Amino acid sequence: MGNEKDIKNKTSSVTVIFLSGFQEFHNLRIFLFLFLPVIYCVTVCGNLLIILVVSSSRSLHSPMYFFLTHLSFSDILLSTTIAPNMLLIVLYEGGSVPLIGCLIQYFFFSASGILETFILTVMSYDRYQAICHPLHYTSVMDLTFCLRFFLLSWLIILVVVLTLSVTMSYLWFCGPNIIDHFFCDRDPILELSCSDTAIVEAESMFFMIPLAICPFTVIIVSYIYIISTILKIPSAAGRQKTFSTCSSHLTVVAMHYGSAFSIYFFPNSSQVIKIISLLYTVVTPFINPIIYSLSNKNITEAYNKLLITLSSTFLLSCFSFFNLKCK
Repeated sequence: MGNEKDIKNKTSSVTVIFLSGFQEFHNLRIFLFLFLPVIYCVTVCGNLLIILVVSSSRSLHSPMYFFLTHLSFSDILLSTTIAPNMLLIVLYEGGSVPLIGCLIQYFFFSASGILETFILTVMSYDRYQAICHPLHYTSVMDLTFCLRFFLLSWLIILVVVLTLSVTMSYLWFCGPNIIDHFFCDRDPILELSCSDTAIVEAESMFFMIPLAICPFTVIIVSYIYIISTILKIPSAAGRQKTFSTCSSHLTVVAMHYGSAFSIYFFPNSSQVIKIISLLYTVVTPFINPIIYSLSNKNITEAYNKLLITLSSTFLLSCFSFFNLKCK
């Protein structure tokens, strides 16, 4: 312990982290710089539109769409945490961020990722209740259940992410200060630490069970029951109609878990991890509202009604304005 204190006294601690970004993809710099703002704006607008459409349509005031609005909020949070800073990194071929800023980015990135996992899990349970136990659906999936679920989810998220972030803040960083990534994730931060990271790694492994294994198990078991119930439907049209209510959710689940699991298959390839992380943090939040909008007739109809209502209101306002002018 004495030797470690002496080393700390002689060596200056790292207070700034340098994110190298996409320096190995130099040829794609202009492409990323031009399209990142577009993708980010479309992501935020698309997810905000879903929240507005669901909130304004009484026919969409059901648990499934309640969860969908929170999924859109999670996508906005994830994209906003990553995209703006990444744009600066692409522009300047790297960027510096204070160590505390790096930990804050990790906090919000982790919170949005865990929130999305919980939402996808409860959405699979919602589909299970709707398809396998339709008579009990309204009594089980009521407003009280939804509110309790999200209160418990946010409590778990705050406890877990704060625990990890605070523990990481007590680590000592003596150099180097370069992260070969475009955002601050847990493993790249731990690689820079000169302290023993066993506690953080033990905490991560402990939290892996309730945050990853249990939700994934619930999704798998739910869809085993859902598929077995769908196969019992006598008509092909009935099977197709019932399965169509799960198709968009299954697509989003496949993208979410597929990108997350892919990172573990390429732990030593920074280039592949960056591409997969780009898909997870930028492309997935961009595609999610498109998937739900195109594959869900109720959202499309509600969107058209909202557009007609807004257009009518705008035209009436213009007419009233010109009428007053004439008088």
